[in-house]
Amino acid sequence: MKEINKKAPVMVTGATGYVAGWLVKLLLDNGFTVHAPIRNPNDKNKTQYLDKLAASAPGTLRYFEADLLREGSYDKAMQGCELVFHTASPFALKVKDAQRDLIDPAIEGTRNILNAVNKTASVKRVVLTSSVAAMYGDNKDLQQLPHHSITEEVWNTTSSVDHQPYSYSKTMAEKEAWKMQNQQQRWDLVVINPSLVMGPGISPEITSESFKIIKQLGDGTMKMGAPDYEIGLVDVRDVAQAHFAAGFTPTAKGRYIISGHNSGILEISKMLRDAFGDAYPFPTRKIPKFLLWLIGPLAGFPRKMISRNMGYPFRADNSKSIEGLGMSYRPAQESVVDFFSQMIEKEEVRS
Repeated sequence: MKEINKKAPVMVTGATGYVAGWLVKLLLDNGFTVHAPIRNPNDKNKTQYLDKLAASAPGTLRYFEADLLREGSYDKAMQGCELVFHTASPFALKVKDAQRDLIDPAIEGTRNILNAVNKTASVKRVVLTSSVAAMYGDNKDLQQLPHHSITEEVWNTTSSVDHQPYSYSKTMAEKEAWKMQNQQQRWDLVVINPSLVMGPGISPEITSESFKIIKQLGDGTMKMGAPDYEIGLVDVRDVAQAHFAAGFTPTAKGRYIISGHNSGILEISKMLRDAFGDAYPFPTRKIPKFLLWLIGPLAGFPRKMISRNMGYPFRADNSKSIEGLGMSYRPAQESVVDFFSQMIEKEEVRS
């Protein structure tokens, strides 16, 4: 790929989002002009945190009105851009209609962005935010893999509309992106596949699935015990750095697992207890699987999800990101403690 012209504007979809906020900060701090298409550019509640960053950074921030599900609404924001970061995507594990609320918007949104890329002659590279969820559906899937570890070659084959629909939506959206990239020669595609993203948001109003987990560890929801559930963890600031590197490293190609640590819910609880002591009701033991089997459905965890995940180890191989993007990952403790500290400041949790 030819080098990206650093004087050209760069577009970031979902700029007010969790990962995108830190990416926008990086771009502004490095003097870029950032085109930020968002649903309502006049909503100061949404833009105030980015506005504050832009006010003290050498870069420039420009908002555009756009809707992920409206064909053609990104055309204007993309004009003159050589690099497009597509971070916007629906993320919710509990939805009424998975096809309508998760899968269709994820695919349609990806299609709309890439249709705009196809129409915009200046674009050379697209960096897409996907997820390790596009590589595996349940921890049990890893037992069939070499070294029981996910790598960039692996695709999720076990999720569906009815089982792990969020993971299915990420898989289908990423496959759509690769299909569209393969149909042309002008722009290349680099995909970032993070594990569970942790750490403070640029906006303290951010909520994410990881936010819910950390909050529940501290607010007493899990005081009887934490599920025996292993996950990958990565700091939100590292995910932003990975996007930045993927955009500006000419040799970057394909997919990159962005995951700093193989961890688990009880391990995260221990990190919080080490930092905050007994001030909060952090769980100190695992909840037995049979008990989770009984109460899980009441808490919104289907039994199939419990049986295919609890008690199975999780491993992700992050070596490609270290070698290809120069990644070095923050300690998990730093991410978790910074995250919880922001919740304390916002009074999301109380001692």
